[in-house]
Amino acid sequence: MTVEHRTPQAGPRADPRDELAARLRLLQEVSERGVRALARDAGLSSSSLSRYLGGQTVPPWPAVIALCRLVQRDPRPLRPLWERAANPLPAPPKTSRQVQPPSPPAGAPRPPRNDLPRDLPDFTGREAELAAVLAAVEADRVVALDGMAGVGKTCLAVRAAHRLAAAYPDAQLYVDLHGFTAGREPLDPDAALRTLLAALDVPSEKIPQEGGIEPLAACWRSELAHRRAVVVLDNAAGAEQVRPLLPGAGPSVALITSRNRLLGLDEVPPVSLDVLSPRESAELLARASGDPGGAEGRLARDPESAAEVLRLCGHLPLALRLAAARLRHRPGWTVGVLVERLAEGASEFDTAFAMSVRQLDRARRRFFLLLGLVPGSSFDEYVAAALADLPVRDAREMLEDLLDAHLVQQPAAGRYRLHDLVRQHARRAASEHDDQLAGGGTTPHTPRNSQFSGGGTTPHAPRNSFLESERALTRVLDYYVHAAAAADAAMSHAVPGRAASASRPPADLPRFAGKHAALFWFGTEYTNLMAVFETAVATGADRHVCELPRVMRAFFARRCGTTHLNVLFERSLIAARRLGDPRLLADAHSDLGFARYNAGRMAEAGAAYEAAAPLVTESGDAWAEAELTMRLGYLRWDEGHVEEPLGLFRRAGELYGAAGCPAGRTHAIAYEAWALLQLGQREEAARLARGALDVPHADPAWPPTLTARITLGVAIAQECPDEASEHLRQALELAREDGHKHNEAWCLNCLGVALRQMGRHEEALASHRQAFALLEELFEEHWKIHFLDAYGETCRLAGLPEQALRLHREALDLAPKVGSRHKEARAHEGIAAVLAETDPGAAAEHRAAGQAILRELAADAPS
Repeated sequence: MTVEHRTPQAGPRADPRDELAARLRLLQEVSERGVRALARDAGLSSSSLSRYLGGQTVPPWPAVIALCRLVQRDPRPLRPLWERAANPLPAPPKTSRQVQPPSPPAGAPRPPRNDLPRDLPDFTGREAELAAVLAAVEADRVVALDGMAGVGKTCLAVRAAHRLAAAYPDAQLYVDLHGFTAGREPLDPDAALRTLLAALDVPSEKIPQEGGIEPLAACWRSELAHRRAVVVLDNAAGAEQVRPLLPGAGPSVALITSRNRLLGLDEVPPVSLDVLSPRESAELLARASGDPGGAEGRLARDPESAAEVLRLCGHLPLALRLAAARLRHRPGWTVGVLVERLAEGASEFDTAFAMSVRQLDRARRRFFLLLGLVPGSSFDEYVAAALADLPVRDAREMLEDLLDAHLVQQPAAGRYRLHDLVRQHARRAASEHDDQLAGGGTTPHTPRNSQFSGGGTTPHAPRNSFLESERALTRVLDYYVHAAAAADAAMSHAVPGRAASASRPPADLPRFAGKHAALFWFGTEYTNLMAVFETAVATGADRHVCELPRVMRAFFARRCGTTHLNVLFERSLIAARRLGDPRLLADAHSDLGFARYNAGRMAEAGAAYEAAAPLVTESGDAWAEAELTMRLGYLRWDEGHVEEPLGLFRRAGELYGAAGCPAGRTHAIAYEAWALLQLGQREEAARLARGALDVPHADPAWPPTLTARITLGVAIAQECPDEASEHLRQALELAREDGHKHNEAWCLNCLGVALRQMGRHEEALASHRQAFALLEELFEEHWKIHFLDAYGETCRLAGLPEQALRLHREALDLAPKVGSRHKEARAHEGIAAVLAETDPGAAAEHRAAGQAILRELAADAPS
């Protein structure tokens, strides 16, 4: 029932958020319910509803619908007001260097992102459905296409998206949600949102790392609100998977496809697809098969057989295209021969798929069946080559043949995928005919020492002891570990890591010209790498589970934050325990500790390092001991110790030297210089920093070089301000070029400290503000503890006591949460300095509290 909404009084310039909140409060009045009861009945949390009613937060549109329907109000009149309230301010300019393919010429605008698959030239029929889709988009900005498998939902959505591209020029995005992909779970909304945000080149520091799906969805809606983009959400499992991916306020549009009707999205208009009509089916068969038409065409010469092809294909576009491909590539066939081959299958889909596969020679048939085993959503020629144990050139040729036969799709240049139904058929056929997968490589086949089930087979086990499909899957896992290791090696590491040891490397690996090419590869393969990791866990490939997160650590630091990496290393530790390899177990504890440390979980990091220490000592591995010693130094420093980290950095340098790792020794010296600077030993810090800078390295943004420049710049700020400024500004430029936001914030903060020491307070404040603007975007609150004290001190000396007091008090509140007693003491001292003249009594109390903490730390320090 529709009841007129009462409109609260509002001025001509009323904030739409306040007006919307007032309308919602009227709904509460009508409901005669308290906040808790109303929230319960509407399926909302009471805390969220309180924020909606108070105007602090704009509710999602489904929440407005739920509240209106609860009191029998029509929500549609509220839609324009909700859109004005939900429309965010324009996003700030991007700050991180985005990893892209080669840039356009200077001054040329960068083209918008276009991920849409190719619009098929033989697209046939669907005029009414296409008109309905476009009309739904114009009216509601979102439309859901549903229908049975193979009916052409994706083709129609892609065609509509291409038609809309000119009107939505900022981006044309496509993501496969894998709602019905054989052998894998539907794409989690979290992963889908991160993929979409990455496609928009949203810097990682703006993407929430914690808090669940809602902050991510809000970030996505905010990014779309100031763009005109068209988004294709293909193959959705259900309403709950796709709801967080829908655009909010703003002009962007979304086209959803699913085999199910998305009844849970009652605000999204549906367009349901049926099979093609007989006329449309005949036209598609003719166009796709290259039939010239007229009386001389094969279809016209045998109309009964042509009609039977349409029936056997179920008038489904996918099956028709597969059948047509056989006719096109077999000019000697009659349509009757095609009917005979189709009739040999067991079902409409399998007849078409099996018929197409049977036309392949043995090598290509084996190749196709193996492609169904690929864990990820798409793949390149290197993955296919590793899977089939072939040279890349042979794999590339076979992929082109399968592409022509419509058994493989090419969504983008160099990327391939199997349609869900084709993948399902390939997997089923591979499991039923594993003997067909044997051989086909370039060398005699011998079983590999797979890590499946925590152990694997012996090198000379009989062939029937391990299925060929499992061998192929092991080769894919091997490939991804070694390819990721190669990409990781192209990154700028402080210390080179261990070489990958998961089985043998594949014959062909991608080549990476530098760290930006490596980052681009990681971004392209991210969802596949996660699928490979899950496959390794599920199949018991424990060595791969141990090694894959380690070679992805640098990528996560720049693009994905710390939360997910902690989960990966937790599972790596479980795998290492199963393997029982002391070195792997020591590395797993140490790596998990470092992930915990970077996430601000200091106590857990300490526990992991404590578990790693005896294993590292027992192994006698000087490199591993050096790494653990450096990591302990970082942890002890952040916990508030001063003298102990200095000793740890010196010991790490000695260990790196013993391990024959000069890069590690330079890294340790750079941090020794930094620790000396914090202890006030400026001259010695500057001497060591200059020594570290004298060590050549191919990458100017090499972490030891960056640390040394920052240390030197702060150390000589008073005596040599021009040289200090140059070092710090070079460090800042290098951090920005490297795309590492944490390092960029560190550089800005230290530049602020140096400028303060030079007496340039206004410039110092500007630098601190830029650092904190970055920290606000990183969504890792614990990082602020490193910068609050310095910022507060600069504010105090610049004559901003209230701001200084606020910053020191923020540090005092944050320090216990991250376990930094030293920062807690410094916060007390900072407050005391600010209050010294206005409130001497309170200043004395804070000074005494800080001194007490420092005495506790001194008593706890190792002798």
